[in-house]
Amino acid sequence: MKQLIACAVLGACSLSPALAQGKFPDGIVKLVVPFAAGGGVDQAARLLGRQLQTDLGVSVIVENKGGASGTIGGKAVQTSPADGQTLLFSAATHVLAQQVLANPPYDPQTDFEPIARVGEAPLLLVIPPNAPQKTLKEVLDAARQSPEKWTAALPALGAPSHLATLLLAKQGNVKITMTPYRGTAPALADVAGGHVQVLMDSIISLQGMARSGKVKPIATTSAQRSGVAPDVPTAVESGYPGMVYNSWYGVWAPKGTPKDRVQFLNKAVNKAVAELAKTGAFTTLGILPVIESSEQFRKYIAADVSRSAELLKESGFKPE
Repeated sequence: MKQLIACAVLGACSLSPALAQGKFPDGIVKLVVPFAAGGGVDQAARLLGRQLQTDLGVSVIVENKGGASGTIGGKAVQTSPADGQTLLFSAATHVLAQQVLANPPYDPQTDFEPIARVGEAPLLLVIPPNAPQKTLKEVLDAARQSPEKWTAALPALGAPSHLATLLLAKQGNVKITMTPYRGTAPALADVAGGHVQVLMDSIISLQGMARSGKVKPIATTSAQRSGVAPDVPTAVESGYPGMVYNSWYGVWAPKGTPKDRVQFLNKAVNKAVAELAKTGAFTTLGILPVIESSEQFRKYIAADVSRSAELLKESGFKPE
């Protein structure tokens, strides 16, 4: 990872002549975010867009097209000209449309060209502030002993928070009731009020309430402690080595985008991510930068979908 970032920052990677000159061949680039403005995905997209604009010397516009579990924005990109000028910036939820929706409008793995995965974000597990448990082991032991007293809040079905909660139940060998919510805010409010007992979501979404003592942070799902929550132990060091789970963000183009344009965009995005890593801009959002080829991204998607589909199947989840 460090070598890849250094390579992109120093320009040692073999950039195309157009990118080296800082020019995008056909002008304006549009980044479509399939969620409302102001959220974590939107903030990350705007950071990337500004850096791409600086690097390429062209206008990069971020356009929010929320609704229908992200598929309105996804469909807008899928049906755009395959010229690389209209791109999708989304989160891990994008690739699970076939698994979580009864009538998905597209297949994320075959109807888009993966450009680059730009970052990953570990999750944080929180419980009510007055709960007696202080460690992940204590939480899982209590849930195993009295499952009827434990309910987990799910900000969105099929989201990383949902999959991570399923993985937690599997790793901890517990059967816990899961209640869907319309977003993180109402789920977090119910945990703070003691109405539900467990919530897992991105660190950046929960750390404000955790720091203020309105919810109790228990563990993160990163392999190592997070720089934005250094005092919170990981699930791994808490005795659950299989409990490593990250949300992630990526960029896609419409199916049929020429290979040379995909490669150009991959190098441009990687260079922008490297600069954001260098300045620490992504760190403030709890995002760990990722730099990889478009083919590596494609393989990562396939593995992620396979893992998530297995978790959903084991839980008895039915697409809605």
